[in-house]
Parts: sequence; structure tokens; C-alpha cells
Amino acid sequence: MRHALRAKENKGWPSLAWLMLSMVLMTSCSLGGKPSYKVNQYTLEYPSPFSKELTSIKELVKVEQFSVAQTFNTSAMIYKEGPNLRNVDPYNRWRTKPGEMAAEYLVRDLRNCGLFRAVISYDDSMETRYLLEGEVDEFLEVSEKDGRKAVLGLNITLLDLKKRETAEKVIFQRDYKAVEPYPEKTPAALAQGMSRAMEKISRQIILDLQDAVDPVRNSSGALNPAGIIIKPNPAAEQRGVISNGVKNR
Repeated sequence: MRHALRAKENKGWPSLAWLMLSMVLMTSCSLGGKPSYKVNQYTLEYPSPFSKELTSIKELVKVEQFSVAQTFNTSAMIYKEGPNLRNVDPYNRWRTKPGEMAAEYLVRDLRNCGLFRAVISYDDSMETRYLLEGEVDEFLEVSEKDGRKAVLGLNITLLDLKKRETAEKVIFQRDYKAVEPYPEKTPAALAQGMSRAMEKISRQIILDLQDAVDPVRNSSGALNPAGIIIKPNPAAEQRGVISNGVKNR
């Protein structure tokens, strides 16, 4: 009798084992069946180019949320490793998308420089005279024969909302591009290079804004009569930033 019971119990063990294995497999499938791994998140980090150093004007400026070229509208770190070849790193990402980072840091830098009476973020309903719009055109690492480089491209438009005609509202529209080399093939090196690029572009944008809105500096008429900058801005080029565009007087 005991032998019969033991035999019956032993026959039940395979069924129990299969049941437990099925439960494990079902749990794995419900979780996507993918192994867990750590994803590192990077952000820009640099000191503001100016600290209450510029002459303040009694006007407010609002910085709109920046748009992003569709190729770069992602938090993934993008790498150009050849013609028409773009790859991403699954284990390392940006903390937020490029447009959000660029706009947030420009708002911070504008507030710290003291040029405007106040700098308003896009989600604030307060009315301002000036409106700053932007688009991120490039935000990636480029691998070339001479090494790796962080490439950042921004298009900036400054509008005067007090003007009635649409064409008159545009004070200037300008492209900015900075290329920062670095030796290491690491996501940390890319983040550091992109931070240096953003710092240089932010500095040049602030200086251009000062030229555009400061009545004293504006009276000298720095640009040509047609209001078109045909060649890159020499002062910007010396700072490692290529800048060009159009400006209304």
C-alpha cells in the first residue's frame, strides 16, 4: 500500500515541475521576455557664459519651446559613422530631448546674464515684447578620420511682438553651429563635447540679442544696409561658432 502511494506521489512530481516551469515562462512573457539592464542618462552641464554682466533693458522676452528636426527628435544618442549611416546607443541616452535641453539652458543663461528685465518660459501666459523661437537642426556625434566631434546646430528667430506687420516682427533669424572634438569614444565624452558646443552657441546668441535690442548698440548699424549677413559672423567664428542669417533694422 505504501509503495503504491509513493509511486502515485512520484508520478505527480513531473506534472508539478511542468506547472512551475509554465508559470515562469508566462511571467517572462508578460514582462516582455527581455533581460533588465541599466540605461545611463546624460544631460548638458556647463557654467552660464555671463553673470549679470550685460546692460539690462526694461523689456521681457519669452523663450518658446524649441522644435527639433525629426531625425534628432529623440532622447537617443545618435552617432554618424558613415555616409547615410546613423546609429543609436541602447545603453546610454539623453535625459530629455535636444529641443527641451537647448531651450532650458538658454533660458537659464539669459536669466543669468541680466540683459532682459525678465526671461519667461514658454508655459507662462505672461505677455512679453520679445519672443525667441528656436529649432535644433543637428544634435549628434560625427566620426571622421581626424576623430570624433559633437555637432550642435540651432536656428534662432527673434520677434518683436509690438510690430503690427508680420514681416516687421522679425528682428533677426540666424543659424548657429558649433563643432567640438574629443578623443574618447564614450557617451560621457559626447555629453561633455555637446555641453561645450551649447555653451559657445548660447554665448553668441546672447551677444547677438544684445546687439539687436540694446538701443545704444543698435544705433551704430553694425550690419550692412540690406540687412543680410552673407558670410559667417567673424566674431562668432573666433569663438568656434558659425553664425549667419538675416536681420531687420
